[in-house]
Amino acid sequence: MNEPAIKIMVVDDHPMVRKGLSMFISGFSDLQLVGEAANAAAALELYRRERPDVVLMDLVMPEEDGASIIHRIRQEFPQAAMIALTSFGEEHLIQAALRAGARGFLYKTVSVDELAQTIRQVHQGRAILDPKASDVMLRMISSSTWHQAPELDELSERENQVLQLLVEGLTNKQIAAQLQLRPSTVKQYISNILAKLHAQSRTEAVAAALKMGLITK
Repeated sequence: MNEPAIKIMVVDDHPMVRKGLSMFISGFSDLQLVGEAANAAAALELYRRERPDVVLMDLVMPEEDGASIIHRIRQEFPQAAMIALTSFGEEHLIQAALRAGARGFLYKTVSVDELAQTIRQVHQGRAILDPKASDVMLRMISSSTWHQAPELDELSERENQVLQLLVEGLTNKQIAAQLQLRPSTVKQYISNILAKLHAQSRTEAVAAALKMGLITK
């Protein structure tokens, strides 16, 4: 039996960009466009209605930037999977997207196949970053402005095991299989890890854990 198509929502203020992304999505049988939005209000309304699996979010928009929209959606839907897309390379955009909880960060020059593969991997729970975004994240975790993480003993042995598998890029199902747990139990462990590390996303949790020395990359 075939897996259901991954439901995609596109947020971009440029009609031609939305059209291009929509055409790209239609070229893959495992991807399905469920709607487009041009601003924050429309994005929030559309997300509430369609509950997409993955959102492609433009970061540079005139009324409210994409990072702010990511933050607003994830406040209401903490498990929302966001891929930030931008034509610009400013470090503050990357930082804002990562702090808001984006699970992926790519430039719009990415190839069609690379974008499709990123959507699939983000849908599976992985964090996929352009190399420049990865460099920014590493600078963030070494910066004095990054939040102070809790002590090592605040994570249980099982939570540390789950965290190590998270940094290796395993999905919830893969972690469950490896640790012989139910996927729902793994999901709860991940929620606990995020809370204990004061993280808003898997990416931020991994960054905090790297700073603490809880895991090795």
